[in-house]
Amino acid sequence: MSDAGDILLVEDDAAIAGSLQRLLSRSGYRVTHCARGDEGLKQARHGRFDLVLSDFKLPGLNGLDLAAQLHTARPLLPVIVMTAHGTTETAIEATRLGAYDYLLKPFAPGELLELVRKAVATSRLASEPVELGEAVAARDVLIGRSRGMQTLYKEIGRVAAKPVTVLIRGETGTGKELIARAIHQHSARAGRAFIAVNCAAIPETLIESELFGHERGAFTGAEARRIGRFEQAHEGTIFLDEIGELNAATQSKLLRVLQESTIQRLGGKETLALDLRVIAATHLDLEAAITAKQFRDDLYYRLSVVELHVPPLRERREDIPLLIQYFLRRYSSELGASNPSISAEAVAFFQEQPWPGNVRELENAIRKAMLLARGYAISLEDAQATLARPDFSGPSARQPLQEYVAEVLRAAERGEVADAHRVILQAVERDLYAQAIQLAGGNLTRAAKWLGITRLTLREKLIHFGLHPAQKSAPK
Repeated sequence: MSDAGDILLVEDDAAIAGSLQRLLSRSGYRVTHCARGDEGLKQARHGRFDLVLSDFKLPGLNGLDLAAQLHTARPLLPVIVMTAHGTTETAIEATRLGAYDYLLKPFAPGELLELVRKAVATSRLASEPVELGEAVAARDVLIGRSRGMQTLYKEIGRVAAKPVTVLIRGETGTGKELIARAIHQHSARAGRAFIAVNCAAIPETLIESELFGHERGAFTGAEARRIGRFEQAHEGTIFLDEIGELNAATQSKLLRVLQESTIQRLGGKETLALDLRVIAATHLDLEAAITAKQFRDDLYYRLSVVELHVPPLRERREDIPLLIQYFLRRYSSELGASNPSISAEAVAFFQEQPWPGNVRELENAIRKAMLLARGYAISLEDAQATLARPDFSGPSARQPLQEYVAEVLRAAERGEVADAHRVILQAVERDLYAQAIQLAGGNLTRAAKWLGITRLTLREKLIHFGLHPAQKSAPK
């Protein structure tokens, strides 16, 4: 094979075929030509090619059918379909059937060569996958060989069999629920229920009913008795995620559960005895919340009989290749990638990132990169595109919004901004959330109420824009 790569050109127009052969040969590619789609399919199935470049309208077999059949026979062989009669439906159908890309005639030579270069590089990456370590078969697992994770595994082993309350501390997206599940599964309650509750995702007006249940007629709309999450977890484990988001009244009732192991449904008089284990988690600084009178100190002491700290991803970068391998295999069936792989450069790029969203952010990035790679090997360019961030800097402190909008629109007029509407709205939205959380003194509940959104939505926005609940200013 040549250094640049081997290409099978399937084109029935002799003049176009000759022109393409000369262009590709000058760039170092070895080109094999045939004029029929069925002949192209036969050669591509048995030959050693890095890329198939095919016309759409062909005798014997058209370009879409060629792409579809090759995708089944050789899913890692890229196929680029060319046509002079392109429509939106054709473009969608081409990629749906497995084509690497779709090129509309007439096209510039540079455009073709750049696309060919990327496709050939992708093909070669797929044939030389990077080994990332041992395979992981389970769907929900704790992954990591770093010192921090090994310490955490030992702590889980020590605490799982003991009937104590556990508080799991760690940033958003580090896998605190998986830690809680591991504790439950290695305890004597493993055969009983594991009930997970995201306290931040439930409106304050409903949280008590959700946790404790209610009797018929307890409040408007309570037309039947409801069994709460605590009762559902009887003899098992209840996991209270984002415990720092509970309001004062619910904190008081939770303290009674921990002290007396009893509950009362809303509107009920019966006291129900429960046998359950409570595991809580938070990404907040509870000590600061106690000082600010936002969290009860006696509840904190009851919850934190044992504390486990989950390290952020940036502190265990050596685990990133293992996590990448796991996510590649996890999403391979869903995304139709039979043998997902990734370049060493892409792995190194992912290891260098700060990952403010931790493992959850990495998972989303790998899934997005697999979509960009369309079932082929993930390249460095795919990885970079996955984490590309538009400029959300917004207007400066001294620049009126009207001037900023005009500046972005002028940039769009010059072709420097592709989507002025999105850029402007994102910039204004970021400033809105930054100022709201600053004015609320870091209190998510208060800021969310002002904005008319849930605390969970606000938290997701803060993570998206790289803001922290304790942000003192809106960085530009």
